[in-house]
Amino acid sequence: MDLSAIRELIADDLRATDLLILDRLQSDVVLINQIGHYIINSGGKRLRPMIVLLAARALGYQGEHHIELAAIIEFIHTATLLHDDVVDGSEMRRSNETANAVWGNAASVLVGDFLYSRSFEMMVEIQEMRVMEILSHATNRIAEGEVLQLLNCNDPDTDEEKYREVILRKTATLFEAGARLAGVISGSSECEEQALADYGLHLGLAFQMIDDALDYGASSEDIGKNLGDDLAEGKPTLPLIRAMEVGTAEQRALLRRAIEEGGADRVDEVMKTIESTDAIAYTARLARQEADKAIQALEPLPASAFKSALAALADFAVDRPI
Repeated sequence: MDLSAIRELIADDLRATDLLILDRLQSDVVLINQIGHYIINSGGKRLRPMIVLLAARALGYQGEHHIELAAIIEFIHTATLLHDDVVDGSEMRRSNETANAVWGNAASVLVGDFLYSRSFEMMVEIQEMRVMEILSHATNRIAEGEVLQLLNCNDPDTDEEKYREVILRKTATLFEAGARLAGVISGSSECEEQALADYGLHLGLAFQMIDDALDYGASSEDIGKNLGDDLAEGKPTLPLIRAMEVGTAEQRALLRRAIEEGGADRVDEVMKTIESTDAIAYTARLARQEADKAIQALEPLPASAFKSALAALADFAVDRPI
């Protein structure tokens, strides 16, 4: 089952989610409308909302709250992107100029704040305390992940454990929350809810590992941003960490300087170093392990096309060409 087949399976739910997103983006402040629509309509795959929708349907859910939760998850994700791009000084995302490149940092941060606050308004409307509990905890964890990543920037001694903790909080937490929420609104058993949470967590880890590998192994057209952006920002992601571990003394010295100083001056040399080690293949192997754990976590769910689609999403996350 490829991505288009997965989307077709929940086509009505995705359309309803998109309509709700557009409706709840509305504000009488024109700039909020402009930036909100720009980033929401900039070509994202809606992977996180898809997880909510598929997981709810896999549990036989027949209500409407899964649409609201899918929109909330997308708003939170979009808010993090707006803030991330400002912190990172990014100029391109999803093959478009970032919002901060077009409207400036201040506007991007403030619209990100609007999306966060709008998402919490929508949470309250669901009138389910556990929804508030899960999402408030998730947004807090995401913020912690961002700060941890900031602390690791330009630190060549960042190891795999520290890297994993960052992506667990920064990326996997929202995947985990979205999947778990499907169980909450469906009134599922504790076993099924935990299975979905585990699925989301491992899928999020796999997805981020491949994203980090793509920064060194794909073209800018494929990943929708400038190659080497992570290096330019001094981020020691898994490919760099692995190359530091297995490279020669000369290569380690090069990578250490590149991480400490940031910038794009040494991108070509770093790319060659990473290519000469097993850093990309190693990252892909670890991502595959996480994807397999995500698929295994689905075992307690009843058999259905939606369960199969969730498994296929895990494959999609790691099968993107590097």
